[in-house]
Amino acid sequence: MLQRSFFVRACWDEEAKVFYSESDIEGLHIETETIAEFEEIMRASAIELIIANHVSPQEMSSTPMKDLVPSIFWQPPQGELVCA
Repeated sequence: MLQRSFFVRACWDEEAKVFYSESDIEGLHIETETIAEFEEIMRASAIELIIANHVSPQEMSSTPMKDLVPSIFWQPPQGELVCA
């Protein structure tokens, strides 16, 4: 069955002083100095990576467009800028 929802979480690496991504989108690896840069890259890349890595050619040709559009749950950092 076609996965329709994905998550992207921004985490802070104190040692490297960058935000990095945790996500279930195959191929999405983000490292940036600011949240604005992180969000820009995520918005530009996430849907293309979902189509490329999570949807087969057969699903593309046989699934209605409304069922191909994924939901991406974007979780910016809140409070402590640390992820486990």
